[in-house]
Amino acid sequence: MTSEAFARWLQGTRESARDVAFAIGGAYGLSEELRGRARLRLSLAPWTLPHELARLVLAEQLYRAGTIVRGEPYHK
Repeated sequence: MTSEAFARWLQGTRESARDVAFAIGGAYGLSEELRGRARLRLSLAPWTLPHELARLVLAEQLYRAGTIVRGEPYHK
């Protein structure tokens, strides 16, 4: 999903007053139960990231989505 598409999805979710939770797996990933309950699964990169780095990448993408939704300039 592109940054613009993620921003649109996040904004649409917020406008429909639905809660959003992001789960990042540790060294052994996420349980099949949790994966099965997910409405949407995102990939932050095509390679495996340490969960600490994945949290940082997700935080940056959330910030970027906010700037896109507000129409603010964001350097690519």
